[in-house]
Amino acid sequence: MTHSAIAAAYDQLAPRWQDDKFSTVDGVSQHQRALAFLGPVDCGWSLSVGCGCNTRFNSLLRERGLLLEGIDLSHRMIALAQDADPSVVLHHVDVCDWSPPRMYRFISAWDSLWHVNLQRQRAVMLKLMEALEIGGIFLFTAGGLDGPGEHFDATMGPDVYYATLGIPGLLEVLKDGRCVCRHLEFDQFPEPHLAVIAQRTA
Repeated sequence: MTHSAIAAAYDQLAPRWQDDKFSTVDGVSQHQRALAFLGPVDCGWSLSVGCGCNTRFNSLLRERGLLLEGIDLSHRMIALAQDADPSVVLHHVDVCDWSPPRMYRFISAWDSLWHVNLQRQRAVMLKLMEALEIGGIFLFTAGGLDGPGEHFDATMGPDVYYATLGIPGLLEVLKDGRCVCRHLEFDQFPEPHLAVIAQRTA
């Protein structure tokens, strides 16, 4: 599945993240846990990869003194996000082709990297970890499988591609990206939804 098809799917789905049925706490506790590993912070940048249009994490990041930047493949997601919080620096771009313009204290890729083609996920993750400041935190979600896998799912309506490196592959790429895994959990068990917190080392 091409990224343009994924973008079109999320253009169609975007309003779901702003209706009254969407959970306002989805991923919030995981972001709080990840931010705790930073210790005291009063400056620096955060990056949301696949930021979407829901702004539920923004206040958590600002409370830690972080400036906000986001990227998303969906034009409609970016437009809705800009309307919801105009102070965030936003880019309508494919993370696979994007070059980070700065270093970040905190990078979140909540429910987004698994739409990257399996053969490109490792390179994308390494690029993001390279953009972390020393001591910076990388929070992401992935499919919690024992090995690599990919599939299509139409639960939300449009048929959307998902892929994962699998737990061993994820831990390997963290090591190669000079990051240490600080926390790993199946946060929606028995669903294979994996939340991972990693920290960039010297």
